[in-house]
Amino acid sequence: QVQLVESGGGLVQAGGSLRLSCAASAGTFSNYGMGWFRQAPGKEREYVAVITWNGGITDYADSVKGRFTISRDNAKNTAYLQIDSLKPEDTAVYYCAATRMTWSLSSAAYDYWGQGTQVTVSS
Repeated sequence: QVQLVESGGGLVQAGGSLRLSCAASAGTFSNYGMGWFRQAPGKEREYVAVITWNGGITDYADSVKGRFTISRDNAKNTAYLQIDSLKPEDTAVYYCAATRMTWSLSSAAYDYWGQGTQVTVSS
């Protein structure tokens, strides 16, 4: 069973940047595709980005394309989400998740989830 812990969230002004980290333990990290999702207050959880086990394929939601970058370091058992040009509408709790599938845009495909890290963007 994989355990995931996110970090790196915080309060930032619009236009700023953050780097979220997702540290994995208790499992073979490189066996899993890794995704990032977010949930804003009063809204459903939504897909943000995904990366395959070796980083060979990445995908992004249209709303973050060009501003967010997903990456991973299998030697460090860590996935990352670099967030640039932040907008107030990016305010949400950000979750990382692990899937046994190669990759998926659907939260239902993910087997393990972190507890989330809050990102708040002020205008």
